[in-house]
Amino acid sequence: MKDAHLKHVLWLTLATVFISTSGALGKFIDMPIAVIIWWRCALASVFLFVYCKFKKVNLSFATQKDGVTIFVSALFLGVHWITYFHALKVSNVAIGMLSLFTFPIFIAILEPLFSKVKFDTVHLILGAMVLLGVYFLAPDLDFESSHAQGVLWGIFSAICYAIRTLMLKKPVSIYNGSMLMFYQVLTLTLALVIALFIKDTSGIKSQYPYVILLALLTTAIGHTLFVNSLKYFKVSTASIIASTQPVFGIIIAFFFLKEIPTWNTLIGGSLIISTVVIESIRSKGKKS
Repeated sequence: MKDAHLKHVLWLTLATVFISTSGALGKFIDMPIAVIIWWRCALASVFLFVYCKFKKVNLSFATQKDGVTIFVSALFLGVHWITYFHALKVSNVAIGMLSLFTFPIFIAILEPLFSKVKFDTVHLILGAMVLLGVYFLAPDLDFESSHAQGVLWGIFSAICYAIRTLMLKKPVSIYNGSMLMFYQVLTLTLALVIALFIKDTSGIKSQYPYVILLALLTTAIGHTLFVNSLKYFKVSTASIIASTQPVFGIIIAFFFLKEIPTWNTLIGGSLIISTVVIESIRSKGKKS
C-alpha cells in the first residue's frame, strides 16, 4: 500500500513537471493563441490515437451521455487553454501560472456539487495557503496594467479548468486516460479549425519544434498522466499536489526565458510546496 501510494504520487509529480512546461512554451511560441492551441490539439490527437491503437485501448463510449460529458468538458478545456495563454502573453510566466493555480480553491468549493464527496474545510485552508503563495509571488497590481489583466484572465482560466477537471472525475474511473484526452483534443481540433482560416498560420514554419513539444510532452503525456491520477486521488487532492506547477514553471522560465525569480517567488514557492507535503501525508492510503 505504501509503495503503491508513493508510485502514484511520483507519477502525479511527473505529470505536474510536464504540464508546467506550458508556461514557458505558451509565452515563447510566436503565433496567434487560437492557432497555437489548434496545432497543440491536432498533433496531440495524432500522438494519442497512435498510442491508443498500439495499446489496443477501447475508443468507444459505454453511453451517449458519457460522450456528451467528454465533449462539453473539452470545450471548458479549450477556453481554459486560450485564456491561460492570453494571460501568459499579456503578462509573464509567473503571473499567468500563479493566477491559474487558484483553481484548487474553486475545485474545493465546487467538488461537492459534482460528486458525493463531502465538503472538506481542510482543502479550503490548503487552498488559502496556495493563494497566500500567489500573493507573495505576484507584484503590486494596478488593475489597468497588463499584469492585472494577466491575473484576471488566469483566474477565469482557473474556473474553467476546475469545472473541466470535476466533469472528468466520473469518466476517468471508467475509461482509459489516454482515450479521454484523445477525444478532448480531437474535439478542440475540430472546434478551432476555423482559426486556420482567419488567423496568420505562417509562424508554424519556425515554431514547429516548440509546438511539437507542447503537443507531445505537455499535452499528450502530461495531461494523460494527470487525468489517470484522478483514479487514485480525490480531484481536490490531485489539484493541490499539482499546484507545484508554478514552481516548476518559474524554474523552467528562468532557464528558457531568462526570467529571474525574486525572494517573493521563493517565499511563495515554499508555501505552495508546503501544501503538497501536507496533502500528500493526509491522502496517504486514501482512494476515492
